[in-house]
Amino acid sequence: MSLSSSIYNTVMRKNWAFVGVIFAGAFGADIAFDVYAQRFWDWKNQGRQWKDIRQKYALSEEE
Repeated sequence: MSLSSSIYNTVMRKNWAFVGVIFAGAFGADIAFDVYAQRFWDWKNQGRQWKDIRQKYALSEEE
């Protein structure tokens, strides 16, 4: 049995399995897109976000 026929028999032949693979792929792609978009945003706006400049403006506990 070739690889393509085994993939077809396990994933594509039954509708519930095919839909499950589609949903799992979409879920994984969504997580990957969110992670990489957040990394790009942090890299592009480094030094201009609140998490980067908070120590300049937040009151210290001694004051």
